[in-house]
Amino acid sequence: MTLRFAYNTNGVSNHRFEDALRLIADCGYDGVALTLDHHHFDPFAPDLERRAGALAGLLDRLGLDVVVETGARFLLDPRAKHEPTLVTPDAVGRERRLDFLRRAVDICATCRGEAVSFWGGVPQAGVDPEQSWEWLVEGVARLSDYAASRGVVAAVEAEPGMRVETVDDWLRLQHDVMALGAAPIKIALDVGHLLVTQERGAAEAVRELAPVLGTVAVEDMKRGVHEHLPFGEGDLDMPSVLQALQDIGYRRLVCVELSRDAHRAHTMVPQALEWLRAHLPSHLEASP
Repeated sequence: MTLRFAYNTNGVSNHRFEDALRLIADCGYDGVALTLDHHHFDPFAPDLERRAGALAGLLDRLGLDVVVETGARFLLDPRAKHEPTLVTPDAVGRERRLDFLRRAVDICATCRGEAVSFWGGVPQAGVDPEQSWEWLVEGVARLSDYAASRGVVAAVEAEPGMRVETVDDWLRLQHDVMALGAAPIKIALDVGHLLVTQERGAAEAVRELAPVLGTVAVEDMKRGVHEHLPFGEGDLDMPSVLQALQDIGYRRLVCVELSRDAHRAHTMVPQALEWLRAHLPSHLEASP
C-alpha cells in the first residue's frame, strides 16, 4: 500500500494560485489541500461554477487530487480573524459562514475532492457554552446534509481554542448531529493538535478514529504550543503516525500544513515531501 501526500496552499500563499499548484505537483505530491481564500480561488468571486469547472480541469492535468480547506483568516471579515463562525451569536453571521461552507462543498463536488474540512469557531466572551453548542450542532447538521446531497465528505476539525477543541468534543458533536437525524460527519484529524491538547497520542488517535477519518493533516509541533513547524523541529513522533496510517490502510490524502513557512515555500514544499519519504516505515513506499 502507498501513502498519498498533499500540501496545503496556505503554505504557498505568496505564490500565484496556478504557480502554487504547479510547484506542488512538480515536487511529486499526489494532491493539494486547497485553502479557499481571496487570492487562492475566492469562493465569492463571480462565476463560481465555471471557475470550479476550470479548476477541476487544471487539477486533472496536474495529476492532483484535492481536499478543500476552509480556514482562511480574513475571507469573511477583514477586521476579525476567522469570523463569523458557526458559533457567532449573530444569526446573520452564522448564515454567512454556512453559505461559505456550502460553496466549499460545491467546489469539492465539482473537483471530485475527497472532503471539505472545517472547524466550529472560537466562542465569544459572555456567550453561554451550551447555547453556542446548540448553534454549532444545528449548523453542522445542515451542512452535513447538504454535503451528503452533493456526495461530499463533511469533516469537522478539532482545533485548539475552538468550540470543538478535542477528539472527545468531536465525538460529542458526532453523537448530537446524528441525534438530529442528519447525515454522518467525519473528523478532520490534525495530528499536531494532539500535542497541544495532550489528550491522546497521535498514532493511537489514528487507530482509534480509523472508521471516521475524513482527512488527515500533518506537521510537527512542540508539546503544548499551537505552532505548525517543519518536520523534525518539534516533539511529534511522525514515523509512528505514518506507521499507524499504514496499519489502518489509510488511502486518503495526508496533507502537510505549514502556513507559517509560505515565505520559503520554494524550498519547504520539496523538503517536506523528502522528509516524509525518508521517514516512512521501511516496508512502506510513498506513491512515486
